Amino acid sequence: MTTPDHAAAVDATLKSLYPRASIALTYATDFQLLVAVILSAQTTDVGVNKVTPVLFERFATPEALAEADPAHVEEIVRPTGFFRNKTKNIIGAARRIVAEYGGRVPDTMEDLITLPGVARKTANIVLYNAFGTAEGVAVDTHVSRLSQRLGLSSHTDPDKIERDLMALFPREEWGPLTYRLIEHGRAVCDAKRPICGQCTLSGICPSAFTVKGWRERG
Repeated sequence: MTTPDHAAAVDATLKSLYPRASIALTYATDFQLLVAVILSAQTTDVGVNKVTPVLFERFATPEALAEADPAHVEEIVRPTGFFRNKTKNIIGAARRIVAEYGGRVPDTMEDLITLPGVARKTANIVLYNAFGTAEGVAVDTHVSRLSQRLGLSSHTDPDKIERDLMALFPREEWGPLTYRLIEHGRAVCDAKRPICGQCTLSGICPSAFTVKGWRERG
């Protein structure tokens, strides 16, 4: 079982390594953030950032996207993968925001998860970045992988991982923790070939030098 001291040591190291870790998606409004996060499912932020300028130039507001021709939206978001389902979700979310919330992105977990394409991970990201609200930890593939490798959770289910992290870290760290773990996952703790030999956390990581394919240097 993870101790509070271990969690604190991990957090302190991540803070020192990534003091300015933040969301990598580009957006100008709360609604654009929501759309970008929905599009980011099962693809990279880099890929999303390539298509959203085109999308938001044509459909910058909930009202505009709610009235969009799905075929036109599909053409734009196709490179992000699963483009038909994502198109259905972002148009559906826009329509619900217009109809139920006066054109404004809702600011509670309860309301956000009623939108098409929005589950806890997406809602956590929107709440933290748009409203400065910490309702939980956004568990993506990086957060899931590092939580297990660093001994912060023994679970694979995102909801259970989130509960473990919420119990280990103070509420004010929930938002920043997400992006520190993501940064470390991208820079060092790769899914297939983690660079354990250069990892500052290797001294307290129970998985250090044990993952198949680990590297000494990058």
